[in-house]
Amino acid sequence: VQLVESGGGLVQAGGSLRLSCATSEFPNDDYAVGWFRQAPGKKREAVSCISSRYDFGSTYYLDSVKGRFTISSDNAKRTVYLQIMNLKPEDTAVYYCAAIVMATKCSPYVAEYDDWGQGIQVTVSS
Repeated sequence: VQLVESGGGLVQAGGSLRLSCATSEFPNDDYAVGWFRQAPGKKREAVSCISSRYDFGSTYYLDSVKGRFTISSDNAKRTVYLQIMNLKPEDTAVYYCAAIVMATKCSPYVAEYDDWGQGIQVTVSS
């Protein structure tokens, strides 16, 4: 599956962004799309995920982003969105979307994802 991120950029603290992940068609009905981020010198971490099961009602959020990040999916557009509110300088990172091609639930583990986008920079100024 091919994934292409868009919507990143430079934002002031307290601002908001909506990242988009456009995907090619999945080969089956059960899959998961996750958003990850990697700051300089840090490990890549999962910030959110959405599973196609239960009509995209199954989601995961990293504890530190709950209440500020919202993941959603527009199946007709084959696009997964990550709405980020109240951005903080510590949100600065390269954000990646990734897919598990056959999955019935989300996963926060990098190794479980099959395909990755190229990444997009989000920079939050204080």
